[in-house]
Parts: sequence; structure tokens; C-alpha cells
Amino acid sequence: MKADKDDLSGKIIIVTGATAGIGKVTALRLAEMGATVVGVGRNPAKCAAVSQEIRQLTGNPQVEFLVCDLALLAQVRGLADDFRKRHDRLDVLVNNAGGFFFRRQVTGEGIEMTFALNHLSYFLLTNLLLDLLHAAPSARIVNVSSQAHQSGALHFDDLEMKRGYNGWKAYAQSKLANVLFTYELARRMEDTRVAVNALHPGFVATQFGHNNGLIVRLGIRLTQSLGGMTPEEGARTSVYLASSPEVDGVTGKYFVDCQLRRSSPASYDPGLAERLWEVSESMAGVRFRTLHPSRAVSG
Repeated sequence: MKADKDDLSGKIIIVTGATAGIGKVTALRLAEMGATVVGVGRNPAKCAAVSQEIRQLTGNPQVEFLVCDLALLAQVRGLADDFRKRHDRLDVLVNNAGGFFFRRQVTGEGIEMTFALNHLSYFLLTNLLLDLLHAAPSARIVNVSSQAHQSGALHFDDLEMKRGYNGWKAYAQSKLANVLFTYELARRMEDTRVAVNALHPGFVATQFGHNNGLIVRLGIRLTQSLGGMTPEEGARTSVYLASSPEVDGVTGKYFVDCQLRRSSPASYDPGLAERLWEVSESMAGVRFRTLHPSRAVSG
């Protein structure tokens, strides 16, 4: 196993969206540090192949993958149950999976795809696993957002953009939701041993957005080729927030290039964050109590 200054031996870490791009690199780097890494992906064949690849590259046998389509809330619940059967605590949760959809799509559960995958999966999975995060000596939640949140706005009268869908606006809205969720969760878990932070990974040349039509796909590829970061560069801040002792005890913050940054003015609105929390509970069909005592209770 490759040596690293940050020894994560004994730590149990989930990385969603870990079969490609920055998620895969994040899982690889954390496995190099000795962590038990549980990757999440929706394609069983890719999960098996990447799991084997990371074990071989790192010499770390403690790498496993769980299959889940994170856009489906029922499968998110199943993922939490599957993880709970294997582990009694969780040290780090990296919410990384996400997507951009040029044309409006809905999930099999009838929810607009961008909001379901990019926000509701973060919200539901995190809350379902909070008790296992509290069971760790100290735990971290890392939410991958984007600078796109700077232009985002929450349209509570039409969060799923049934009227006048715009792919970029839907994406920016979901990334703002990531930051608002991060700050609200940090407030609700103040003085606990669980830290939660958000980040912008940079504009990374990955398969992100390549699920769209030919013209959109070619445009994204061209833009990536002109100035996109490598997945290795894009994963640095995720790995930093998941592993570095420099951020011990830091919570409710936003990072870019491993540095603390200000997020958008709207992201600091606690009323907006609380309203988003309530709407997210309603859409997920569950209520969570995350305040003291530091055990998450769902009902």
C-alpha cells in the first residue's frame, strides 16, 4: 500500500458516484491512505471492475462497492440498509454523485431527475446514516457542490421545473441546495462530533454531462478540452476534506482548491435552508430529528 501522511487505517468511508471521474479518484486516494472504502455506483459490472482495480492499485483489500441508483429514493433507503448490515459506524460520507440533464427527465418515482439525484440523494442518505456517523469517534460529511450554485435560486413554487425547464437552472438550483443543506445540517449538529462541509471541485474533464444528446455532449467535451482539470486535480478538495487533520473540527464551511471560500449570499439564508429542509422531508416522505441528543431519529 502506498504511504501517505494522512493514515486512515481503521476509518470507514462511503464515496458515492465512485465508478468514474472524481468519485473514482477520491475512492482510490482514500484507499491508498488505508481506509476501508465503500464505493457506490449504479452499474454492477462497473462496481465490480472498479473495486478490483482499486484493490490492485493500492494493495488495500478493504474496498467494496454497493450498487444503487441514487436518483431513486427507495434504492437510497436500500443502500443505507445494506451498509448498516456490514458496518456499525461510518467515519466519512462523501456525497459525490450527481448529473446534468439538458432536457427534463423524471425518475421512476416521478421526481425531476436533477433535484432527485443531486440534492435529495444527499439529503436522504446522510440523514439515514447519521446515527452511524455519530457512532464514530469523530465523523465528516463531504458534500460536492459547484460554483454553479452562485447563479442558483430555489423556485419553491416549481422546484421540479415542470414549467419552462432549463437544464442549467435546474443544475444550479440543485447545487445551491447542496450548500444550503450543508449549512443547515451543521447548525442542527452544532457541538456534536460530526462535521459537514461543501466544496467546489473545479471544472473537471470527466464523463459528467456526457449522458445528454450529441450536440450538448460535443459542446461539453470541447469546453472540457480547452480548460478542464484532470479528475486527479478535481478530487483534491474532496480528499482533503475527507482526510486532512487541518480541518478537524471545521464544519459548516465551503471550500475551493482546499481553501475556505465564501459561497453565494443566498446560501447563508437560514430561513431558506430551513424551508428547503422541510420540503426535502416532504418529498422524501420522512421526517428527521437531527438536534440533540446526537442520534438521528426517522419516522
